Amino acid sequence: MSALNSSSQRRLNQLQQMPSSVWEGDRRPLSGFTDSSDEDAQASGECIIWVDGVEGVVRSMEVVAPETGKEAVVRALLRAMEHPHSPAKPARPEKIVVRDKEIQFYLRGVLQNLGISIDYASELPLIDELFRGFDEMANGRPPKLPPKYANLLVAKAYELWNLAPWEVLADHEIVTIELNQWDVGTLYISVMGMMGMEYGILLYRSSDSIKRFRASILAQESFEQMEEAFLGQDCFFVTYERIDEDDEDDDDDDDIDLADLPASEIQPNFGTIHPLEGMRPFLYDEEALTVYVALEALRRFIQGSKRQLEVENIPEISKNFNINLPQDAGEKRNIPVKMATLPALTAELFEIAQLAEDEESDTAEMSVQLREDLVPKDSFISFDVMPWERVELLRSSVEFYQSQNVTEAGEGLPVIVVQTSRPKAKVMIEQIQNSGGLKGICFNPGEDPLEGELYDLGIFQTEDGSMFMFGEFMKDEPLHKAARKKWDQRCKKTQGYCGLLIAKGLTGASRGKPQAGDMMALLEARSLSVQELGLGLLQLMPNFDFE
Repeated sequence: MSALNSSSQRRLNQLQQMPSSVWEGDRRPLSGFTDSSDEDAQASGECIIWVDGVEGVVRSMEVVAPETGKEAVVRALLRAMEHPHSPAKPARPEKIVVRDKEIQFYLRGVLQNLGISIDYASELPLIDELFRGFDEMANGRPPKLPPKYANLLVAKAYELWNLAPWEVLADHEIVTIELNQWDVGTLYISVMGMMGMEYGILLYRSSDSIKRFRASILAQESFEQMEEAFLGQDCFFVTYERIDEDDEDDDDDDDIDLADLPASEIQPNFGTIHPLEGMRPFLYDEEALTVYVALEALRRFIQGSKRQLEVENIPEISKNFNINLPQDAGEKRNIPVKMATLPALTAELFEIAQLAEDEESDTAEMSVQLREDLVPKDSFISFDVMPWERVELLRSSVEFYQSQNVTEAGEGLPVIVVQTSRPKAKVMIEQIQNSGGLKGICFNPGEDPLEGELYDLGIFQTEDGSMFMFGEFMKDEPLHKAARKKWDQRCKKTQGYCGLLIAKGLTGASRGKPQAGDMMALLEARSLSVQELGLGLLQLMPNFDFE
């Protein structure tokens, strides 16, 4: 059993101990925070909570992975003492009450010498009341689709999937539907899927929303800017994803084109996005009817105009339909709609994309080439995961630390460890500092066209845009494949955060296994996707340099 060291005990004993203060603590599944029908969300984590029973305030609350050990309960308790949520002040309780005897005995061993009694109770009134409230909130959420329209709307989405409209319409080839129902006039339809990346139907409430989004998404580069552009849309959406996709069991999920899968492995998702409301993954009655009519009209339009739509430059096409509504839709059972292509808007959106592509090409030609002068050539490089308690210690003990307010989830922080000599480590740290800090870590695909071999190129990107290669890994080599799989899984749990650990001791006894005293720098950063890095597939040229 781990125990608090003497310095920590002295620090905690200096906190004021509130007379007659009783704190409740517990660890519970996240079921109260999620839709009861979403089993994956319920299984995704547990909540550790500490509540002041006298003041009636939550002093700390955090989410951890189910496999996280009992140490997480202690970490949350120490935060409740030293860094509680406002308006609570730092303090030490007189008594702690838990409802798990195993945690009770564990806390008694860890917290000895702090003058805190640890008791057991079968019920925790304050925490029980909090979670009852969470359950009521979860159960009070509306269903993803109105029950009376759900089956019809899902069936209509599958009809569109089987029709595959993305085979004839690119995402910039806009089709309109004049609806004039339920406070909706005209919807502008964009079909995603021709590029084989994401599949869905976007139903924009205005043409300006499409143009703003396209201009924003093509102009922005950072993760935050991309997210802002996404949430700035004004549209309904139907997207398709794989059912029960499990990263733990499938190494090649990222390489799968959904269009190659049978409909039985695909599920549609519905929702709406608005600049002021954000993204909402469910539809109310009138919204469901709007989407139903639009999907049925689009299906008829594609079926009746497929040959005309397959040409390179879409001509002007206009067709009228009468759409029958479900029986529960109300008095009006038949909706007249008009579908039409918009060649002018299509051409405008295509021009926006071309200008952005040309600008990107010009920028790429002028940009700094992929460099190899950051990581010393004789360095020992490894993938690792650093437990959160060790991360906390290193943040205050290394010579240089870069913070990103990382989400503490999973078993720890995924890190790339670079071990070299102390002088070379200092030069590497200084070079990163002079480049504005570390922005992200990415594994970009590369190939040797002569040998037909594929690589994973490990790349560090600094804030000034420079990119440095730190390793060339054979993509199908078993050890690297396993390490990449774990890296991606761990980064997913930390919501895309990772780190670079720079250590000395390359020629000493700790070679390959740097100890605490060898750690010189910890830089937290984002795990960048290939799309965010924007390099595309890199080819090994005859001079044996990737460029």
